[in-house]
Parts: sequence; structure tokens; C-alpha cells
Amino acid sequence: MVVAHEPCPARMVPSGVPAVIPAGSFVTINQALGGNYTVTHNGNMLRVDGTDAAALGLEAEEIVYEDRGDGQVHDDQIRQALRTIYDPEIPINLLDLGLIYGIDIDGHNVKIRMTLTAPTCGMGPVLISDVKYRVAKVPNVQKVEVELVFDPPWSRDMMTEEAQLEAGLFF
Repeated sequence: MVVAHEPCPARMVPSGVPAVIPAGSFVTINQALGGNYTVTHNGNMLRVDGTDAAALGLEAEEIVYEDRGDGQVHDDQIRQALRTIYDPEIPINLLDLGLIYGIDIDGHNVKIRMTLTAPTCGMGPVLISDVKYRVAKVPNVQKVEVELVFDPPWSRDMMTEEAQLEAGLFF
């Protein structure tokens, strides 16, 4: 259990709806995975992004992007952001897990097409909010849209070889 030192941004689980944990509140940490925290506050389960962990007195994850000064959104930085987001049940990032089907950049707007490991995954809204939150931190991004798709269905063959090895699925 920790005490929030300052107001802490969070997202409700499983809806992904934004919330704020007030300063001085007691918070129970249920899980720390992929730099993010799943916590309980006043009987509600919340997800706290690792970049906001200092508000809970924890070490904050620092994600730094170089602003190249050209006013553009860069695909490699979007991919860098996606590599910092982990499936809550599988400690592998979304990009290497094969859940990202497409990245479209239109000016300062980014559209991500992604899927889930299973169509009934209850953490889908939380993952979508994680993607929006982290990609919005990339320089020059003004709007992030996430489209959840299920065609083609995800399979372990979509994982990188490194991810398959890490998960013990590569034979």
C-alpha cells in the first residue's frame, strides 16, 4: 500500500475511462508489469501509467523522444512508444506481440489499427487507452485514434521470433 503524494492520472479497469487518484489517498498496488501499475483505490481497479508513478512515490518510467525540430510526426518514434506498452497478462510489448496491424500518420494525427490476443479480452479498452496515452507523448502528435480490428485473427505466428522465444513458444 502506498499514499498518493499528488493527484495521479489513472484509467479505470476494464473500461479505460480516465480518472484521478487524489493526493493523500491510500492505494493498493496489485500488479506492476511493463512499467505500468494496476492498483485499487476506494474499491475501484485502476491502471497507472509508469510515467505517472512518481505521484504514488514510485520510480517513474522516463520515456524520452527527440524533437527533431521539423514539426513532423515520425513513424520510428510511434513504434518506440508502442514498444513501451505491454499486454497486461503477457510481459511482451504490443508491437513484438504482433497486435499492431497498422500505423497511419496524417499530418499531426496518428491512427493505429490493432487487435487483441482474443476478441473477448477484457483488457481491450485499457490497452487502447494505453496506446492513446503513450503515443500522444510523441513530439508533434495532436490526435491519436485507435481502431480495434479482428481480421485477420491474431495468432502466435504474428509475434516476432524474439517474442516467441521470450514466451517459450518458439520451437
